[in-house]
Amino acid sequence: MFLAARDGHHSIAEIARAYGISKNHLMKVAQRLTAEGFVESVRGRGGGLKLARSASVLNVGSVFRAMEDTGSFVECFDAATNTCVVTPACGLRHALSGALEAFARHLDQFTIADLVPDIEGYARLLGRRKTNVSKYRPMGTT
Repeated sequence: MFLAARDGHHSIAEIARAYGISKNHLMKVAQRLTAEGFVESVRGRGGGLKLARSASVLNVGSVFRAMEDTGSFVECFDAATNTCVVTPACGLRHALSGALEAFARHLDQFTIADLVPDIEGYARLLGRRKTNVSKYRPMGTT
């Protein structure tokens, strides 16, 4: 959304500072977004990150499916590693898989541009961040 609101290339440090998030965590997310073809990364002076395609064509459902590992949402989603003893008599997997698919289909209705309907207002708010890094740490990071 940051890249949709601001033209040009932007560094990971700049984006992390604007949202008050960990630069290390954002670096991992940016690498994955780049590998999946949603973001372009340019090294060197004047480089940084930018959207690989127009925000108006980047589908939110596609980004969700590429970035989120819903296959491990609950243990029984992965038949190869499932050790849950109640799986044969349990309906949780069916209920959750339907809910996740409905969630993704709902996101299919939106583009990244839809998430930033007021580009000027969004960009202005990004510049108002007072602290560098929040106390929030995503699960699984140190």
